[in-house]
Amino acid sequence: MMIFRKTEYIISAVKPEQYPEANRPELAVSGRSNVGKSSLINKFVNRKFLAKVGRTPGKTQYINFFNMNDEWYLVDLPGYGYAKVPLQTRAAWGKMMQTYFRKRENLRGVIQLVDIRHKPTEEDKMMVNMLWENDIPALVIATKADKIARGQRPRYLKIIADTLEMQDWKEIIPFSTEDGTGIEELHEAVNHIIYGAGTEESIEGI
Repeated sequence: MMIFRKTEYIISAVKPEQYPEANRPELAVSGRSNVGKSSLINKFVNRKFLAKVGRTPGKTQYINFFNMNDEWYLVDLPGYGYAKVPLQTRAAWGKMMQTYFRKRENLRGVIQLVDIRHKPTEEDKMMVNMLWENDIPALVIATKADKIARGQRPRYLKIIADTLEMQDWKEIIPFSTEDGTGIEELHEAVNHIIYGAGTEESIEGI
């Protein structure tokens, strides 16, 4: 498990000049509204209120940066796919994301969240394609895994993998903030992305 001695909110940004200095590795979290981004972030760092869990879907339209151990940034991207968000707002969001992905050279990868219970949406496919087009690695996490019996999960994960055109459904990590499913696997994957593998430091996340 990674160890977090210091986690803090830094800034909310909409354009590159507002981003923190790109002098550390960076990992972003993406997903549609209500998929559980803020809950996953809070579970990941073992804090209740680092990322605010919004009651109104689609309300947050900023890129939120968090400092992790003064060593790397965790970035909460705005949720997408909420039907009541105006088309103009959706277009602005798409442009903001494209700019972020193209300009942020210290970005190591994106944790892409999907709901294990549902086939990925067109917006989910669009986001994953956007990442691939920009040569950004995507770690797919299937949230709300506690809603599906363990023995049934492979069937749902295969649907997700096929929809997103992934080669192996076993690359998807089932995750639940309710019972802790997938937290160790997520820590291991993030540790590898940020620190690399094979060192004592990377094992402890320090």
